[in-house]
Amino acid sequence: MLSSARLYGRIRLKTTLPLRSPYPCTGYTHRHGSNFVPKQRFAMRTAYFKQLPGEEQCQISFHLVLDRYKIDKVFNFNRNLTEQIDSSLDRIRVNVEKEFQKKNKRKKAKKAPAGQATEDGGAEEPPVEGSAEPVLVVVSLGTAEERLTNMTIAEMLAKLTTHPNVQLTVMDADFQISYNSPEVHAVKLPTSILADFYVSPSRLELHFATPECSAYCWSRGRMPESGNAQQIEWEPVGSELSYLVQKGDVGLHLKFSCTPTDEAGRTGPLTEIISPQPVQAGPGLCPFEVRHLFTQQKLRDGQFRVVSYNILADLYTDSEYSRTVLFGYTAPYALEIDYRKQLFVKEILGYRADLICLQEVDTKVFSLDLVPIFSRKNLAGHYQAKGKVAEGLATFYDLNKFELLEKDGVILSEILERYPQLWDRIRDNQPLVERIANRSTALQLTLLRSKHDPRKHLLVANTHLYFAPDADHVRLLQMGYAMQYVCEQHERIRQQYELSEVSDLALVFCGDFNSTPECGIYQLMTQQTVGPDVPDWVSNVDEAVKGVSLSQPFQMGSACGCPEYTNYTVGFKACIDYIFFMRGALNVNDVIPMPSEEELSLYQAIPSLVFPSDHIALVANFEWAK
Repeated sequence: MLSSARLYGRIRLKTTLPLRSPYPCTGYTHRHGSNFVPKQRFAMRTAYFKQLPGEEQCQISFHLVLDRYKIDKVFNFNRNLTEQIDSSLDRIRVNVEKEFQKKNKRKKAKKAPAGQATEDGGAEEPPVEGSAEPVLVVVSLGTAEERLTNMTIAEMLAKLTTHPNVQLTVMDADFQISYNSPEVHAVKLPTSILADFYVSPSRLELHFATPECSAYCWSRGRMPESGNAQQIEWEPVGSELSYLVQKGDVGLHLKFSCTPTDEAGRTGPLTEIISPQPVQAGPGLCPFEVRHLFTQQKLRDGQFRVVSYNILADLYTDSEYSRTVLFGYTAPYALEIDYRKQLFVKEILGYRADLICLQEVDTKVFSLDLVPIFSRKNLAGHYQAKGKVAEGLATFYDLNKFELLEKDGVILSEILERYPQLWDRIRDNQPLVERIANRSTALQLTLLRSKHDPRKHLLVANTHLYFAPDADHVRLLQMGYAMQYVCEQHERIRQQYELSEVSDLALVFCGDFNSTPECGIYQLMTQQTVGPDVPDWVSNVDEAVKGVSLSQPFQMGSACGCPEYTNYTVGFKACIDYIFFMRGALNVNDVIPMPSEEELSLYQAIPSLVFPSDHIALVANFEWAK
C-alpha cells in the first residue's frame, strides 16, 4: 500500500504575483519552509490539462514519481493551442531529462572516493540502478489503440471529448488525462484571525467548480518548535466555507482545505493553506455587544427587525491617504479589512435582524464572508454593484420571515432621461449634468412577502448617495430620481399583485444618504415635498439648480428619528443615515439605543479597535399596521 505522502503531490499555487499570462500554470514544487503558501495535492497517475475559455494557452500539470530513479517532481507546462502536440511532448521530454541530469550531478557532487566515507561520516550511498548510463526518456500521448500525433494541442483537446481513455505516458508511468478538472486557482487566508469571531478565506478563486458544490475543512494545530508546519498534528474543527473560531484556538494555527467540485460532482485536486499567524484573542468587549443586550431574541411573527449599516469598504481604507490623513487616528491593523470584517460580521449577526441593508460592501466580502456566514443563520441576500466600483449595496432577509418575489437595481445616472418632468429642468445645466452623469450611485430594490401573513408585502429600497461636501444639490436630485423609480415600481407592484389596501404594500428605504436632517432629503422624505428655494440647490454656485421642486406621494417617517451621530470621525460628525418607513403600513415598536459619545470617542473617533466602521448601525423593530 502506498503511504499518504505518496498518494498526492503537493505544489504551490499562484497568489498575487504579477505574471505574463492572466491564467498562469498553478503548479510549483513545494520547498521546505514554505509553510503558508497554498499547496495543491495532485492525484497520482493523473495529468491535468486546462484551457480556459477565450485563452490561447493550455496548461499541463502532472506529478511524476519514478522510485527506480528517485524522481519525485511536479511538472508544469504552458503551451500555445496552435503548437503541434509532438513539440509539446518533446518539451516535456527535455524537462524530464533535465531532472535526471540534476539527479546525476547531485550524486557526483556527493560521491566520495572509493572505499571512503562521505563528508557527513556516513556510508557511501550505493549506485542507483540505471544511473550509470544516460536514461532514455520516452514521452507519448494516446490510447491503447491509437497514438495522438501530427495535430495541434487544440485538435488534441477536441479529441478528449470523444476519446476519454487518452493517456500521457512518461517513461513507464501512465497518466490518465483529466481535462478542465475543477481547480482552486487561488486561495488566501486573512492576516488577522480572532477568537470568538468568524473566519473565511479572504480570497478563493475556483475554475470549473462552484463554491456551493465544493467541500471544505478547517483544522487546527500547534506549530512545533522546529517551525515546520509540515509537522503540525491537525485536528478537524469545521466543514463549512466559514468557521467560528473558538477561544480554545488561541495560539494555534488554522488550516483551510478545499476540494473543488462542479455541479456534475467532478472533483479536482484538494488545496490547502495554513494561516500565517496563530489565532489571537479578541479586542475585549465591544460597544456593539452592549447593544446586543437589546436584541437577544428574534422578533415574533408579525414583527421584523431592520438594520441599516455602512460597513466602510476596504476600497476607502486601503490607501496611504486613508491611513495617514482620513483615518490617521486608527491603529493600522484595526483599519485592515481582515480585522474589521470579523467585527462587523459578529455585530450584524448579533442584532438578530430580519432585514439587513448594507452600504459600502466589498464584492469579495459579500461573496466570501457575508453570504456563506449569513446563510448559516437562514439569511439570503443579493448584491448591487456600483458600476465598475469594487463596492456596492447588499440586502439580506430572513427566509423564515420573508419570501423573495423580486429583486432589482439601477445606477441612478442611467435613468436621468427616463423622467422628463425632472430631466427637462436640468438638461441645459451642462456642469451639473456632467457631474451627476459621472456618478456610479446605485439604488437596490427588494420585494418581499410576509410568510406570516401573505397579504403583507414589503418593498425595500437601499442606497448610498454621493458624498462630496459641495454636492447637496446632486444628492437631492439623486434622491428625487430614486423616489421617481421607487414610486413607479411601487405602483406596478400594487397593480400586478392586486394589492388594494395601503397596508398591503409597505415601503422601507434604508441607506447612507450623506445628508443631515437640515437638508432637503430629510424634508422630502418626511414632508413629501421640497421647493425651489431650499439651500441644497445652491451648494455649488457653478452648478446651481433653478426652478426645481420635488415631491413624493408616501407618508414617511424616520424610524430612528435623528440621532446625534450616525457617522463619527475626527473630520466629520453628524447624522446622515436613516431608515425611512411608510406610516400607516408599518409601526415602529422599538429603536435599539445608539452608542454614547464617550464610547465613540474612546479611541478618539471611529473606526477603532472596537468599532469596525466610521458609521454606526441603525437598528429598529417594526410591526405590520393593523
